[in-house]
Amino acid sequence: MNVKGKVFSVLLILSMLLLSACKGDQVAGDGAESGDKKGEYTLKIATALTESDPIYQGLVALKESVEEKTNGEVVFEIFGGGSLGEDSDIIEQAKVGANVAVLTDAGRLAEMVHEIGILSAPYLVDSYEEANKVVQSDLFKGWEQRLADEQDLQVLSFNWYQGDRHLLTNKKIEKPEDLKGIQMRTAGSPISLETVSAMGASPVGLAWAEVYPGLQQGVIDAAEAHHSATFGANLQEVIGYITKTSHFQLLTGLVTSADWMESLPKEYQEIIYEESIKAAEVASNNILKMSADFEQKLIDAGVEVNEVDIEPFKKATDKVYDKFDGYQDLRKEVNKILGK
Repeated sequence: MNVKGKVFSVLLILSMLLLSACKGDQVAGDGAESGDKKGEYTLKIATALTESDPIYQGLVALKESVEEKTNGEVVFEIFGGGSLGEDSDIIEQAKVGANVAVLTDAGRLAEMVHEIGILSAPYLVDSYEEANKVVQSDLFKGWEQRLADEQDLQVLSFNWYQGDRHLLTNKKIEKPEDLKGIQMRTAGSPISLETVSAMGASPVGLAWAEVYPGLQQGVIDAAEAHHSATFGANLQEVIGYITKTSHFQLLTGLVTSADWMESLPKEYQEIIYEESIKAAEVASNNILKMSADFEQKLIDAGVEVNEVDIEPFKKATDKVYDKFDGYQDLRKEVNKILGK
């Protein structure tokens, strides 16, 4: 290990010791006052979403159900708007046992389990139902197990659907060629960057919290997102057009430390898994129900929403699968699961 790596490891260990000490003080204080185990296990959940988003509201419902079913011994604290830090930083903390979790996409997890990144590939699935079918399959469960065994990361649920993603611009887009020269924000994962590039734009990896000021100040020209996130971030104030390409069906997962989960009594682990899947299903269906409402709100705010022929975009992004080892074959396996 080089010097930089050693320093990083030492800092992580010191951070963990500090977190453990703080947790111990808190539990000891609670016990002295109440004489019970309230708040014995605390999980800090990070998300870039804001309180108005149905998925955020699903996390709140999850928090309430878990705390109720564990008699308050398991406590979830939700940190929205990216206030707990970048997804990648939260993931690193979880890998060394910190009591943190993050709602993240498959593209970020692909850095640890290559195959899982295909869930973030363009036009892999056409709906939430198809995406959900894939993450309930044995194929996905194998990737999930590798994530736990090799990276000490535990997936609590991976059926949090945030919607289909579209192009957000200040120029009307009809075809891929119209994106030439446009600096477009996307998630920082390699497959997201390759997809935006294949569609014709110049991809820019930027934190979601920086998109509004980035568009306002001209740092970027465009972005790509789903309706609920677009409206939740007030991007209708800084864009003029939404082009409905549906290039990604954004399915995300709630991921935490495998070590932290193992520290819980078995019955509490089961409660968390069950309630996480249930909350995700409810929140995802709310996204589907509210999609048209979000779109109308964006239109009412002055944004022009355009329906376009997505076939040219599908054709343009097909080459993305060739950029990642084994993804063309994996797409065939996914199509078998979907009966295509």
